[in-house]
Amino acid sequence: MSGKSSRSKREPGNFIAEWFGHRVYPIVANSGRAYEDQDGKRCPFVSDVTGTSTGCVKPTSKGVCTVSSTSNGVRQDWLACPYRVLDPVLLDNAARRLFGHEADSHVNLVPMTTLEHRPGATRFREAVREGVPSIVYFQNRLGGEIGIRATPRSPQLSFDATMIEILPGDTPTGLKLGRYGIFEIQTMDFHGSYRAAMKNLENALHLHKEKFAEAVQGNPQWVSEGMEGPNIANVFKRTFYQMMFKFQIGGHGDSTGCVFALPRAVWDSWQRHLGAPELVEQEDGTWRLRTDKFTLPSKPSSWIYVFDIEADSDVSPSPIKLWRVIGTSAEILAHYALDVAPAAALEVGGSVEQLLNSVRTKLRKCLPELALG
Repeated sequence: MSGKSSRSKREPGNFIAEWFGHRVYPIVANSGRAYEDQDGKRCPFVSDVTGTSTGCVKPTSKGVCTVSSTSNGVRQDWLACPYRVLDPVLLDNAARRLFGHEADSHVNLVPMTTLEHRPGATRFREAVREGVPSIVYFQNRLGGEIGIRATPRSPQLSFDATMIEILPGDTPTGLKLGRYGIFEIQTMDFHGSYRAAMKNLENALHLHKEKFAEAVQGNPQWVSEGMEGPNIANVFKRTFYQMMFKFQIGGHGDSTGCVFALPRAVWDSWQRHLGAPELVEQEDGTWRLRTDKFTLPSKPSSWIYVFDIEADSDVSPSPIKLWRVIGTSAEILAHYALDVAPAAALEVGGSVEQLLNSVRTKLRKCLPELALG
C-alpha cells in the first residue's frame, strides 16, 4: 500500500470522500453495512431503489461517489457519480414540486425497474386505480435514459431522469400517460485519476478487514494519493448549454418542468460564471435570483436544487439535505451568465483590464520602449 505513514505538514486538498456509498474522509464509516457494501463492491443507492443487490457499474472510478476538495477555498463534497443522488427525500421533493402534490399527500413514485416484476406492476396498477398520484421515473440502469432525437436544426439530448405520471384510462382497466418532468443531476469532472487512492482502499480492505475503518481513519493520505481537484470551468461550459436547453423543454407542452440538482460546491463554483446573483427568499421557503429585468410566474417550471451531503452524520450512507430550492428560468440564467458576468469583467480594475496589464508586462521584457499606460 502506498502513502506515507504519517500526515504531511500540509494536508492535501483532494480526497475520496465516499466509497461504495460510505464515508472514508474526513471520518470513516464504521458499520456492518458499510463493510458489506464495500467488501461486496455494491452500490447501496441503486440497491435500495431496486430492492436488489447491485454492484457499482463504473469501470474507471469504481466505488467513488464523492470527492472532498478545497477548490472553492473551503472543504466541500463534489459529486462524482449520479447514482449518489438516488435519495428518496430528494426525488420525492422534486416529484411533488413538478407535479403539484402537497408535502403531506401520498405519492407513489417508483423506478421503471419496479414495473418489470409482476408484483411491483400489480401494486402500481392498484395505486393508480385507487386514485393515488403515481409516477414512474426512468434513469440509466433504472429502465434506461429517455431523450430527444437530433433534427437538422437541434441536437440529440438525453435526460438524467425522466418522471412520467400514469393516470386511470378511459376504461375500467385502462391506463394512460399524463405529464412528464425532467430531473437532471450535476456530476463533476476531475483532473487526474482516482487509481492510486482506489488501490489503497482496496488493499486496506483486503489487509485489515474488520479493522478497515480504523486503518483508513489513521492514514488519510491513502485516500488522497494522486487525487486532483474538479475541472470547474470545463463543467460549467458543458453544463450551461444543456441546462438552458432542458429548462426550455421543461416549460413546453406536456412537461411539468425541469429540476437541476447540484451539490452546494458546484453552486458556489458557479458564482463567478453567473456574476454572483443575489438570492431572495419567498414566502413558501423557496428562493429566486433577484432581477428587475424578468418576471417569473408564481410557480416556475425551472428549478435548481442545491444540496449538501451531511458528512458528520451518524447515519451511513450520509443523508442528503436540500440547502436551496431556486425557482428560475433559462432567460434569467442567460442574463446573469451573458450580461452580468461579462459586465463585471469589463469594470475598472476588472479581469479584462488585468489581462492588458499582464500582456504589457510580458511584452516590455522584449520591448522596453512600450508605453506604460
